[in-house]
Amino acid sequence: MFQRIAVVNRGEPAMRLIRAVRELNAEHGHGIRVIALHTEAERRAMFVRAADEAVLLRATGAGSPYLDHAELGRALTASRADAAWVGWGFVAEDPAFAELCARLGVTFIGPPPEAMRRLGDKVAAKLLAEQTGVPVAPWSGGPVTDVADGRRHAAVIGYPLIVKARSGGGGRGIRTVRSEDELQDALERTQAEALRTFGDPVVFMERLVEGGRHIEVQVVADRYGTVWAPGVRDCSVQRRNQKLLEESSSPALRPEQAEGLRRAAVGLVQAAGYVGAGTVEFLYQPDEELFTFLEVNTRLQVEHPVTECITGLDLVELMIRVAAGEKLPLTQAEVKRDGWAIE
Repeated sequence: MFQRIAVVNRGEPAMRLIRAVRELNAEHGHGIRVIALHTEAERRAMFVRAADEAVLLRATGAGSPYLDHAELGRALTASRADAAWVGWGFVAEDPAFAELCARLGVTFIGPPPEAMRRLGDKVAAKLLAEQTGVPVAPWSGGPVTDVADGRRHAAVIGYPLIVKARSGGGGRGIRTVRSEDELQDALERTQAEALRTFGDPVVFMERLVEGGRHIEVQVVADRYGTVWAPGVRDCSVQRRNQKLLEESSSPALRPEQAEGLRRAAVGLVQAAGYVGAGTVEFLYQPDEELFTFLEVNTRLQVEHPVTECITGLDLVELMIRVAAGEKLPLTQAEVKRDGWAIE
């Protein structure tokens, strides 16, 4: 087990790790210490005071130090941490940061960088989903290079469709196109936004599933190929592609449908060589009872307590344990699902 875990985050995510480590120490007799990386302005913040130790992140003039790999590397070395946990936001889905940790001899508590790249790239993830038998909506089959290419794909996909950025998330880089007249503007604007926001202008297109529900499957995987999916969540209530309400289980799914989604999610992350916690997202069209793969979030989501409430699991503790080389302590059949949770 790790001795010193650096938390590369602040506020709620940092407090979430501190709580999990305290409970892990109390339950199993470990002596794990949490080292909070923080800015000068956060010196008296709650997460810094709650941590066992703290290391100052210096201002570098390159934006947030939480995104500056050179400064994070210096701070990790100073912390003498043997593991790093990133939560959600900042470098949580950054494979280059995971590689930095490896060079420093620090265990990244999360997926391997190659799995993060494969599933974090929405085009590569769709291709892998097709290969593993996960249902996908009609799409461009790869990146869309220009307007002429977009028109060719749209003729096959049909309208309405959506143009999406290959990288990023948070509701950015997504535009609905309802007719050919709107296609050129949507492509150009989405490419520009993707380049500006994510540094990657690549986009693709897929059929718009209208009236669909947004379904998420929580997954956890260990290093030995065991994956299970303890919970299915529903986050269909949204505004501007941002979730307003998350609940588990989904009121739209029958138990056998939820079980089928869990199996599909497990197969996909197994094929990617995933380790740690993540979320596989689907769209569900209730009228047609049609499921289509959406994307994978290669990190712990802020909504994870919804799954914890109905299973009694501590997903952060499980992330730490599988990163330390432990096998998953439960089989899928042994995970209880009881009650209902809403965030």
